Amino acid sequence: MKTLIACLVPAVVAGVVVFLSMRSSVANEQEGQEPASVLNVTVTDIDGNECNLAQFRGKVVMIVNVASKCGLTPQYAALEKLYREHKDRGFVIIGFPANNFGNQEPLPDPLIKEFCTSTYDVTFPMMSKISVKGDDQHPLYKQLTSEHASGKHAGEIKWNFTKFLLDRNGKVIARFEPKTKPDDDAVNEAVKRALEAPAPAPAGS
Repeated sequence: MKTLIACLVPAVVAGVVVFLSMRSSVANEQEGQEPASVLNVTVTDIDGNECNLAQFRGKVVMIVNVASKCGLTPQYAALEKLYREHKDRGFVIIGFPANNFGNQEPLPDPLIKEFCTSTYDVTFPMMSKISVKGDDQHPLYKQLTSEHASGKHAGEIKWNFTKFLLDRNGKVIARFEPKTKPDDDAVNEAVKRALEAPAPAPAGS
């Protein structure tokens, strides 16, 4: 009998934990709480250094999956222009090279960096190559494409140069598909609106 009880107790405890977790999640949704910032992720930059994306909290952030051998690769130039126009107001673009589509990013990180800087004079932050879909999808993109984090902007990445715009709290507020160029009026207006919004209050205030 004691052996049976010893076996049952862990299962009962686990069930209670799961139940309480589900209740908490439902309660949060009912109370209208915002999902956690997608910037609470640590990645590796293109030079191999650890980079906690939380450092960009307080800025308006555009996250883009990029590739060096894509028909849309010239968008690098427009991305850099957009970045330079607004960076002094707290705007940053973060590029994530990915080889998920047509083997269009076969280069290793050092050559990606050389290509971006020599061809398009890219100065916005570039990260190490990751996967943005499939079984090996990076945790950042699991969040970005989830309904919980991105709401109506959720959904699988369809091609290179998909652009997610985050407000100063790290909340996804817009998504622009690959063929929408960075210098499109809709992109510019969305960035300007986000920059004009109040900055988040300091932690602990």
